[in-house]
Amino acid sequence: MTRYVFITGGVVSSLGKGLASAALAALLQARGYKVRLRKLDPYLNVDPGTMSPTQHGEVFVTDDGAETDLDLGHYERFTGVPATKADNITTGRIYLDIITKERRGDYLGATIQVIPHVTNAIKDFVLDGNDAYDFVLVEIGGTVGDIEGLPFFEAIRQLGQELPRGQCVYIHLTLLPYIPSAGELKTKPTQHSVAELRSIGIQPDILLCRCDRPIPREERGKLARFCNVRESAVIEARDVASIYDVPLSYREEGLDREVLAHFGLDAGAEPKLDRWRDISARVRNPEGEVSIAIVGKYTGLKDAYKSLIEALTHGGIANRVKVNLEWIEAEIFEREDPAPFLEGLNGILVPGGFGQRGAEGKIRAARYAREKKIPYFGICFGMQMAVVEAARSLAGIPDANSTEFGPTAEPVVGLLTEWMKGNELERRIAEGDLGGTMRLGSYAAKLTAGSRIAEIYGGTMIAERHRHRYEVNMAYRERLEEKGMRFSGLSPDGLLPETVEVEGHPWFIGVQFHPELKSRPFEPHPLFRSFVAAAIEQSRLV
Repeated sequence: MTRYVFITGGVVSSLGKGLASAALAALLQARGYKVRLRKLDPYLNVDPGTMSPTQHGEVFVTDDGAETDLDLGHYERFTGVPATKADNITTGRIYLDIITKERRGDYLGATIQVIPHVTNAIKDFVLDGNDAYDFVLVEIGGTVGDIEGLPFFEAIRQLGQELPRGQCVYIHLTLLPYIPSAGELKTKPTQHSVAELRSIGIQPDILLCRCDRPIPREERGKLARFCNVRESAVIEARDVASIYDVPLSYREEGLDREVLAHFGLDAGAEPKLDRWRDISARVRNPEGEVSIAIVGKYTGLKDAYKSLIEALTHGGIANRVKVNLEWIEAEIFEREDPAPFLEGLNGILVPGGFGQRGAEGKIRAARYAREKKIPYFGICFGMQMAVVEAARSLAGIPDANSTEFGPTAEPVVGLLTEWMKGNELERRIAEGDLGGTMRLGSYAAKLTAGSRIAEIYGGTMIAERHRHRYEVNMAYRERLEEKGMRFSGLSPDGLLPETVEVEGHPWFIGVQFHPELKSRPFEPHPLFRSFVAAAIEQSRLV
């Protein structure tokens, strides 16, 4: 029998519902249960693919090519279960599907309404394909009281009545702010949030209370009384040093026991958390540290690089070091010398991105890394700018550029108009829609035997996740390889460059894909493991 856990949020946004969901799933998984995580997003965008990273944060991409909310990255990292396009849905997607059916006449002339048509579509999504799972955890984006979230709250309220008795639990994540002048944690915001939730028909079974200090017994009792929950169901979710401490913290507070008790399940056996303790110990007790520069264009919002940050942490865990990140806005290098910013750092990483802003700064960062023999990791756009830099500086093509920035006489990087996906030919046009039209999802690549990257992977056939619209132009391959930039990985048909590396450099690799999306704390991605190891070697030379 599949059991459902619905996670809602209150008081303020950004409390960490995604992490809470992922950590609870990890605890249940550690007890031997099979879990699935799903995310309901109330915004009207069909998916986050066209949303600004500075507003929404990272767009996480699944193997099957879905552009999803960044919380699905947390789900994958904590459980190791690959997410799919069936694990995230938005209001925009639901309305698009309903309107498409209405235009087709599928509703046979019925008046289309939020109830029952929208709520039924949400319920169908939640319930679909769950037979193989013991627990399905469903996170509802946004905050209770948001007008756009009402159909989702109504849908999960209805499910609470329609599912067999005892088959679902509601967890409400809330905030207990500390007021210094009063010297106490305040419960009133949580009381109001729960009252709002109850006004739309949902009584939370468990309160997960974010706080920066222990919750006194008196406040626990007050929350239990005024929010109509058991005192044991008031769970302290205190701030921790690392997100990988969250499952251990929740275990100590009894969250998993409380969930199982609500379902009438035995919580006697202890969950197997040894690997989480090992990860936590490695993060807390590093044997050294390295400093790596992230030269990007969205550095004002770190959530834009969420998976990248975690993948670098995983590389540090694998090498037992702390990875310190120096965030540098790429535009600075367009007007200032990169040297004062990059001297003394042990590695330079240029991540993915879109648009011309900051591009020349990224090119200068790649040149600095190449000339100063500092480990360089270019991901997607970062690879493209490294190739443009090599074309200009090494291959004698001063006008080398990308057609992403406008017409150019030397299109070293150009718009990808067609490619093979399995046995099917995908086509795009420059004037087409932006949403969902990139090269998305998992694609295979063949690495050159004996290359640095093949040694790192330990093989020549790989599959990685992509999200891009432009490609390095193979017409420039010969001239670049003559100057030492090796095209060490290609698509299986040999038409698209997937990886490049600079010969004779300690560590200079560019990849067209996004390896950070597949890194896990228990399985650090080999490229990040190797990059951090190279940074350690660099630190010994400084």
